[in-house]
Amino acid sequence: MKHILAFLLIFFTTSIGFAQLIEVCETCPISKIKQAIAQASNNDTIVVAKGNYKEYDIIVDKPLTILGKDYPVIDGELKGEIITIKSDNVTIDGLFLINVGMSYTEDFAAIRVKKSKNFVIQNVVLEKLFFGIYLEKSSYGKVFHNKIIGDAVQEYSSGNGIQLWHSNHIGIEQNHVQNVRDGIYLEFSDDCTIKNNFSAENLRYGLHFMFSNDDIYQDNTFENNGAGVAVMFSKNIKMYNNIFKENWGTASYGLLLKEINDAEIIGNTFEENTIGINTEGSNRVVYKNNDFIGNGWAIKVRGACYANQFIENNFLYNSFDIAYNSKVNDNVFNNNYWSNYTGYDLDKDGIGDVPYRPVKLFSYIVNRTPETIILLRSLFIDIIDFSEKVSPVFTPDNLLDNNPLTRRNTW
Repeated sequence: MKHILAFLLIFFTTSIGFAQLIEVCETCPISKIKQAIAQASNNDTIVVAKGNYKEYDIIVDKPLTILGKDYPVIDGELKGEIITIKSDNVTIDGLFLINVGMSYTEDFAAIRVKKSKNFVIQNVVLEKLFFGIYLEKSSYGKVFHNKIIGDAVQEYSSGNGIQLWHSNHIGIEQNHVQNVRDGIYLEFSDDCTIKNNFSAENLRYGLHFMFSNDDIYQDNTFENNGAGVAVMFSKNIKMYNNIFKENWGTASYGLLLKEINDAEIIGNTFEENTIGINTEGSNRVVYKNNDFIGNGWAIKVRGACYANQFIENNFLYNSFDIAYNSKVNDNVFNNNYWSNYTGYDLDKDGIGDVPYRPVKLFSYIVNRTPETIILLRSLFIDIIDFSEKVSPVFTPDNLLDNNPLTRRNTW
């Protein structure tokens, strides 16, 4: 037994000793990252000193940690992809990557992770890029505290900041993404967490889901994008405590839902967007404890939206609270606060004694004829809205909040 223990001790001590530190610098014997990777053994750490390294098509094909010291610049010289990870257990930390190649046939990225597991990409700065961080058929990874600044002008000639394709169990946290096509994009990517990111001034979406299920995004800010977030053809998405702000444009919104089922939208703020939420073909969605503040439309319900619940939200000073284009309604509105509510509360229990009808006739008219928006503040509009309130013709008779609050919800 003693001999076995001694053997195991020698084995593990020797194995630990195999992990080496390899230094890369402009005046070192190893002056290129590619050279360091070629000489490294599994689980070694490559430390890249401050400097400017003109390299691209760097292939990481073994478990390694590549650590930048004082943010060394890796310049791809617009020749193609800069770093491609093809191994499990790889960490990239503290690099500054610039000048990714641009192509109309290939999605060149600053960092691509390909069919890998247990990777970490953190504290990386990316500028002058096509795609930023691209995860392809990879899983159980973390993209943490990176800064991605693009210079996108047209959608067709720009890529996404962080892209996931067929990648599951990924954590995307505390990243700053700006001036790319889509800030963060997921396609066929399940069980991912997107948390505490700032995505702003992107051409299309701050965050974009396609065919991705059981994901959660929370505590993010999506500001001044072409549109805030699009969640499409997905189910079981949880959307908690995000800020959707100043996403303005003729076809813009804070949040687009298309063909979404069994989702939760809780504790979010939609402020000063053209449309707070634009939903179509989405069912069994819970909208709760959200603030809709100063939007053009707080919520537009386009069609084929059934069994949704709008509960305990605040609708504050929106031009229109709800737009609805169907005469059929089985969605529930209850215990919301509406700043436009003019009913009374005689028993002082905080619940209005008169139900509130959130869909105005003028909202219906503007949906059909957008040019009529110039009449928004006219007396004529007040008259037709009042007539629809008294005797609804164009909106569902049962689309009511029967328990409107007279005091703003606080949570």
